[in-house]
Amino acid sequence: MPYSTATDARIFYETSGDGPPLVFVHANPFDHRLWSFQIARFSAYYKVVAVDIRGYGRSDKPETEFSLADMKADVLGVCAAEGISQAIFCGCSVGSGIALLTLLDHPEMIDAAILVGGNSRGSTNVQKRVDGFLNATDLRAFIQGYLGELVAPGFLDKPLGAWVLKTFTENANNNLSARSIAQIHRARGACDMSDRLAGITKPVLVINGAPDNSLEAGTRTASMVPGCRHVVLPDTGHACCIEDPVAFDEAMIQFLRDNNLWHGVTD
Repeated sequence: MPYSTATDARIFYETSGDGPPLVFVHANPFDHRLWSFQIARFSAYYKVVAVDIRGYGRSDKPETEFSLADMKADVLGVCAAEGISQAIFCGCSVGSGIALLTLLDHPEMIDAAILVGGNSRGSTNVQKRVDGFLNATDLRAFIQGYLGELVAPGFLDKPLGAWVLKTFTENANNNLSARSIAQIHRARGACDMSDRLAGITKPVLVINGAPDNSLEAGTRTASMVPGCRHVVLPDTGHACCIEDPVAFDEAMIQFLRDNNLWHGVTD
């Protein structure tokens, strides 16, 4: 199993397929399996690298203070381990923050950035999230409630929603650290990149679900990035990539095709 040890946290990741690199960075409170559908589809044409960010999955779960820049360094360590010097980056929520910070700090590494629930600054709910995790007596139950806020109404009642709920909560009490996850929220909340967006020259796609709790922030962020495309998917929430993978993938493919970055079959 591949790990990067380039930083103070050991970071797990999986690779699938061959071709131009496509790096996926997940959201709270998921792990790299948030991208299960995208891994299956895009690994036919790309070298897909899906990372467990610190605090989740099989990566280390540090409880001491760290920053979004530290989390970016984790992902860059994975890229270095795989010999990747240039890639398409796709991130969701805090993962989109990591992708955006990479674009701003290392534009030479980015062919394009896809920001799911994209927000150039931290959520206004940061303290609520931190307090919620730190005060949770049953982490599994707390994350179940948290997931309900991130998806469209009724999604968790569907078969796919039931699978998502089970997959990302069943081992939470044994495998996750509430303190580490709280640090992730603090790290994201402390990083505001808004005043740097006007200088972006690479293609950027922001994707939101229509009832996404970050739709307003995504709309604002997209309006500040020159040439940015903003797609809003109906009947999906913050985790639109797993709620409606068909619509999500088609939006992503169209963006890549329009920017001469699509390496799959053509219609």
